[in-house]
Amino acid sequence: MKRVLLLTGQPGTGKTALIREALPQTQVKAGGFYTEEMRVGGTRQGFRIVTLDGQEAVLAHVRIAGAHRVGKYGVDTDSLNTIGVSALHRAVQEADLIVIDEIGKMELLSDHFSEAVLKVMNSGKKVLGTVTLSPHPFADEIKRRPEVATLTLTRDNRAEVMAQVLTWLDAVGELRLRPGDSR
Repeated sequence: MKRVLLLTGQPGTGKTALIREALPQTQVKAGGFYTEEMRVGGTRQGFRIVTLDGQEAVLAHVRIAGAHRVGKYGVDTDSLNTIGVSALHRAVQEADLIVIDEIGKMELLSDHFSEAVLKVMNSGKKVLGTVTLSPHPFADEIKRRPEVATLTLTRDNRAEVMAQVLTWLDAVGELRLRPGDSR
């Protein structure tokens, strides 16, 4: 069983939601972060970074000006470095499972983030995360590493991928069934 499991797929297929649903079924000490959409009136305005220990900051927003842009979003690499990269460094020191959501275009605008991802990959710790489906030299290099397995999530295979994630967590000794659950 590979030590690193990364979900990939088109935007909006529920990669982050799947990880957030799987984490409460683990007994492991997890660290790291996930990203979530910021919506106003049903329209996506940006993305927030949220650490597993409760810190958060705006990662990208339509109102952020500056050189770092992905589509209509300005990316706040300082917030990413302060909140997200710091969470990854803490997780390497303190956690047994490291969550990285996501190794994507916005996050990869930060050299500090890329360095932190390499540190995580080289730490020997278990990693559950997401990675861009689109070609990107750094992300493609991560996907090719021998310790990495990738699963492609679609709207049609969610239940199957969730089962695979839970099986992976179980195989690495991190799954606990909730009372009354069975598989």
